[in-house]
Amino acid sequence: MNTTKDISIKLSQAIRQSGMTQTELAQKIGVSQQQISSYMKKHSLPSLDMLSRLCTVLDLDANEILCVERPKDY
Repeated sequence: MNTTKDISIKLSQAIRQSGMTQTELAQKIGVSQQQISSYMKKHSLPSLDMLSRLCTVLDLDANEILCVERPKDY
């Protein structure tokens, strides 16, 4: 079972690996640097709309961040 902790960890890792500063990322998706910091520290999760923006800017698959595995016959 996937938990919000799993999602927070994956999101935080993806942000770190992007090479962008928190300020740069925040500017690109239209939030404050403090909000990105909150995601990085695993204090909060983004809304679905914000997750979509993050995935677009970071070139991520939302299924990977959400820890969703496709069935093998899919």
